[in-house]
Amino acid sequence: MKPSPIELDATDRRLLALLQDDCAQTNDLLASRAHVSPATSLRRVRRLVEAGVIERRIAIVNPAAAGGVTAIVEVTLEQQSAELLDHFEAQVAVAAEVQQCYRVASGPDFVLVVLVPDVAAYHAFAHRVLTAQANVRNVRSFFAVKRGKFEPKVPL
Repeated sequence: MKPSPIELDATDRRLLALLQDDCAQTNDLLASRAHVSPATSLRRVRRLVEAGVIERRIAIVNPAAAGGVTAIVEVTLEQQSAELLDHFEAQVAVAAEVQQCYRVASGPDFVLVVLVPDVAAYHAFAHRVLTAQANVRNVRSFFAVKRGKFEPKVPL
């Protein structure tokens, strides 16, 4: 969902920063930490959700807890018409292994972040999702050996 253009004031930014740290905190605690009343907190957060500023509230699970391999994958298409780019993006969006998909410029057409149980599962994913598409020209995969930083916060 694309965010609606709304003005974010200092209170909105405080609430968003606090929610990015812990979206499971109670409204009373959030309000206290943001120095607003619980009613103001609730109303503001509801407005931010409705405007699409807050996309979703989720728990981030450490991939090490489940095991697995993270691959950063560059994909270059043979042809880059808008229809073909959209088609590829739609195909990878439904693959459960794809955690993130970025259409990029100056280099490959897409960069994917893929999480799979092991290298054999990556090979099966790559064959089923990537190389099975006739328009895929090149796939380069990089396997993460250590996660040095993971901070999905948006700077406010």
